[in-house]
Amino acid sequence: MNDRVFIIAEAGVNHNGNLGTALQLVDVAADAGADAVKFQTFDAERLATRAAPKASYQQRTTDAAESQLEMLRKLELPREWHWDLRERARSRGIEFLSTAFDAGSLAFLEELDMPFYKVPSGELTNGPLLWQFARQGRPLVVSTGMATMSEVEQALAVIAHAFNAAAEPSDIAEVWRGWSDAAWRLSLQGRVTLLHCTSQYPTPMLECNLRAMDTLRAFGLPVGYSDHTEGILIPVAAVARGASIIEKHFTLDRAMPGPDHKASLEPAELGQMVKQIRALQLALGDGSKCPQPSEWNTRQAARQHVVAAREIAVGTLLSRDDLTTARTGGGLPAIELWGLLGVAAAHSYAAGEPIKR
Repeated sequence: MNDRVFIIAEAGVNHNGNLGTALQLVDVAADAGADAVKFQTFDAERLATRAAPKASYQQRTTDAAESQLEMLRKLELPREWHWDLRERARSRGIEFLSTAFDAGSLAFLEELDMPFYKVPSGELTNGPLLWQFARQGRPLVVSTGMATMSEVEQALAVIAHAFNAAAEPSDIAEVWRGWSDAAWRLSLQGRVTLLHCTSQYPTPMLECNLRAMDTLRAFGLPVGYSDHTEGILIPVAAVARGASIIEKHFTLDRAMPGPDHKASLEPAELGQMVKQIRALQLALGDGSKCPQPSEWNTRQAARQHVVAAREIAVGTLLSRDDLTTARTGGGLPAIELWGLLGVAAAHSYAAGEPIKR
């Protein structure tokens, strides 16, 4: 049996600046059977400048005239809410997670004692922040949306440096020198998981590229999938391809205003996704090809055995015309028919009677 897939229900910024909504999202994630609910923690003023443009999907789903900074200000998760959300999650038996997008937010999240940090795709190439993520000493789940393989490798080299060096690197050359040390690369084992991801909301089916999960395994690390498609087909398919973690956005209602709602699952859909992933994991099994417990009775009833094709007298040298196969519930397996040719019949047989040794 494979290890259980860890399912992150991504609330993100779908709380729309309302604590009641945020608490409802925690409850929905727990009711669905997710392992964790995740939000986003950022200081809008540090995350974006006044001139920063919105992504095209954000322009479609929010006021196009509004700047990215103005949008982010409305979606900040107040620091004091984190404690309420964490306690609600713990009381419901799931993990509370949040992703930091700036150093101050990361320092604050350390106070919440989360089991691991999720590094968002946009920060994969943010060497200084990535180094600080790794420096906290917690396991990392690193999303790779928009990235090339060389950028993923560079990110892993930065993480390895943070795990092993005494201080921040003076330049990128120092990072690469550390990456050449096999022990530094080995230090990622058990501490880093990569998430394949396409950073488009929603992601077109043509751009999911699930086979890239296989490519990411070249680093020798567990690989999961952060999904932004509509529906539940693709995250379930990612589990079939070996994803160890699934992250999926969800909302109370796709009709709510905000940048991420339209690419999110509604509560019933989230529950269905979790149900199908759990069922699929059971179906994947352990990979060994052998009769399953429930097959043994069918195996006995469905397989054919050697029988007399016609009446046979004792002592007859058996020929091919004397023998055939049929379902009998027992006897000599059909594969043994050829080995009986030319052998003297030890008994007399009526047509259809199972042949004995």
